[in-house]
Amino acid sequence: MSARHEWTRWPPRPEPGSPGRPRRRVLRAVLIGGLVVVLALLGLVAGGLWWGTNHYGDQVTRIPHAFPQGPRPHKAAGHDDGTTFLLAGVDSRSKRPTTGSDATADLWKPGAQRSDTLMLVHLSPGGRTAYTLSIPRDSWVPIPGHGSAKVNAAFSWGGPPLLVKTVEQLTGTRIDHFGVVDWHGFKSLTDAVGGVPVTVAENAYDPEQHRHFTAGTQTMNGDEALAYVRQRHGLPGGELDRIKRQQQFLRSLVAQVRGGVRLTDPFATGRTLDAITRTVSVDSAMTNGDLRNLVLGLRHLSASDARFSTAPIVRSQMIRRQYALILDQEKLQSLWHAVETGHTPATGQ
Repeated sequence: MSARHEWTRWPPRPEPGSPGRPRRRVLRAVLIGGLVVVLALLGLVAGGLWWGTNHYGDQVTRIPHAFPQGPRPHKAAGHDDGTTFLLAGVDSRSKRPTTGSDATADLWKPGAQRSDTLMLVHLSPGGRTAYTLSIPRDSWVPIPGHGSAKVNAAFSWGGPPLLVKTVEQLTGTRIDHFGVVDWHGFKSLTDAVGGVPVTVAENAYDPEQHRHFTAGTQTMNGDEALAYVRQRHGLPGGELDRIKRQQQFLRSLVAQVRGGVRLTDPFATGRTLDAITRTVSVDSAMTNGDLRNLVLGLRHLSASDARFSTAPIVRSQMIRRQYALILDQEKLQSLWHAVETGHTPATGQ
């Protein structure tokens, strides 16, 4: 007589009418309800982000005709699909703001402003890595239509389009977006984020600004920060030491801004975005979608992901009674091509 083996379900299927079936229905209902709540919260966050970036994006001052007319460099072969920005800090003689929504004076008038700080920034796809190359303001370079002069004269002579064209010609790269802040905006932004922590390496005195800087870590307000990043007199490396200070400050400022942009704290995010819109102007080609992607990308950017370098310098010399820096243009173009193709990062400071 053969024995028949039956596979049994474990745990056993509840009999109709037993308490097991209602408990399972309750558990399933709870899980579905929880999933609905999570999806609803995600929808609120996404909707809030969409509304926020459009709301604040609409308030960002756009610069019309920021880019030059005529032929421009093509993207390098093997480009990593990241975004290249040209950022300028403008030394304006105006007593009124010239950048951001607070501006009450013209951004540019012939001969009235020069670019005091100039940085080329490349954000990798997703904004998870940022490479920043500082171009010293005393760099002696060809300026289209004006012969050769210090690079900061380009903005003075032709505003954003001539500055962009000069830097594109110098580096051989195509600039995607342009951003600018004047010293009024710099101070306001620094104060708006609650000050920026900076570590001063050693005691220093600036004979031009008549300011002392004490060694140690301190949180600088707008006036203090502006004096700090502008100092070159009294520093052993002069302009190059000043660039190191600017890069150091930018790294810390980005950390402050990044800390203020939190999807879980819309009020802090709103304050930070409001501070930026009041002080910074960008090219008119930068859409609210571009700004949204930038905000999302920068949330993942840490200090270790930000790398800084300075345009390679061959020597300094006096030209037409002006102190000037001669750049190694071939090495500069090679370095930046490597950055944009994702092969070799810029050497960090």
